[in-house]
Amino acid sequence: MSTVAGLPQTPRPAGLHKASAFDVQKVRADFPILRREVHGHPLVYLDNAATSQKPKAVIDAIVRYYEEDNANIHRGVHYLSERATRDFEDARKAVQLFLHAAHTSEIVFVRSATEAINLVAQTYGRVHVGADDEVLITAMEHHSNIVPWQLLCDQKRAKLRVAPINERGELILEEFERLLSPRTKIVAVSHVSNALGTVNPIAAIVKMAHARNIPVLIDGAQAVPRLAVNVQELDCDFYVFSGHKAYGPTGIGVLYGKSALLEAMPPYQGGGDMISSVTFAKTIYNKVPHKFEAGTPDMAGAVGLHAAIDYLHGLGMENIAAYEHELLTYATEAISALPGVRIIGTAKEKAGVLSFVVEGIHPHDIGTILDQEGIAIRAGHHCAQPVMEFFNVDATARASFGLYNTKEEIDALARGIEKVQEVFA
Repeated sequence: MSTVAGLPQTPRPAGLHKASAFDVQKVRADFPILRREVHGHPLVYLDNAATSQKPKAVIDAIVRYYEEDNANIHRGVHYLSERATRDFEDARKAVQLFLHAAHTSEIVFVRSATEAINLVAQTYGRVHVGADDEVLITAMEHHSNIVPWQLLCDQKRAKLRVAPINERGELILEEFERLLSPRTKIVAVSHVSNALGTVNPIAAIVKMAHARNIPVLIDGAQAVPRLAVNVQELDCDFYVFSGHKAYGPTGIGVLYGKSALLEAMPPYQGGGDMISSVTFAKTIYNKVPHKFEAGTPDMAGAVGLHAAIDYLHGLGMENIAAYEHELLTYATEAISALPGVRIIGTAKEKAGVLSFVVEGIHPHDIGTILDQEGIAIRAGHHCAQPVMEFFNVDATARASFGLYNTKEEIDALARGIEKVQEVFA
């Protein structure tokens, strides 16, 4: 995977570390919330797939924006508006370089990965999907990469096709390829499964689809925080992610789209800033990406996302991926060794997520008892109910790792699960 390079030469926020010397204790010192206690215990935060914690560099960047530069952007001629516009567009440039997109105009700011998928479904999909056409997804998708396509298919009388997975939680590529047909108008697939941790072979998926002239959308919400992403190497047509899972603020997300596709797509919403000219007779739309950014955007969120990208860049995405792989390997061995515990999702290629069930104990009870020990995990269907159905479970307990987690925290998780079993013995 490619390294991230060429980010704008902005001052390096406090707390960044050289990529060649990844030191988890120094990293942890950058996250104020990790110093707190929960129910009298040190916080062990293992719910990173739901949302990540924020380094002080991100918090400080947001505070600085509100204290020094807050103003509406693009149309103002006064000093603060010009500074806020610069900050916002600098953030767009940072995202472009982080994803290795060809142009800044290929980066659209949205609220979340969910909104980005809905945007594509209701713009590209609305134009290109018709009656009896097909949209192809996989059986491991998050609800946000299922429901928007169901809505589109209902509107257009099209069909939603689902590529199956195997008992390890891996996409069956042969079946995926078999489902590609002249009626397939778009493919939408997760880069990393939020419920299983499976890392999908995105380059191969894109190649299969493009051989049939089918565009591909990638849900990168779980990939961007831990893997180096190069959208030009992947050759995907759309790529989406949320800031809050990548150590940035909530309320900001990104849609990457190839220029030609974005140019041809109709607007998603109408309002201010997405227009070039308005009369009662006709509206001329703004150029890409502003055509898709109606209304006042989350300027502070973009500034915070920029700081998060700088932070990740300072640590080095390859270092993050290697460290989290080490954590996942350690956790898999520790948790699978516990009697009565079954891991759900054992793909050969995994990242950051360990879902499990404990014999005779509901995941919600596991999560509740672990919380009393200061350990934060997620319990439920993880917005992936079809995955739960495939594995014949109602829910799982899910520990998901971030760049600040430690092996000692995994040991605490293992001890916590043993305590759960003692309570229910």
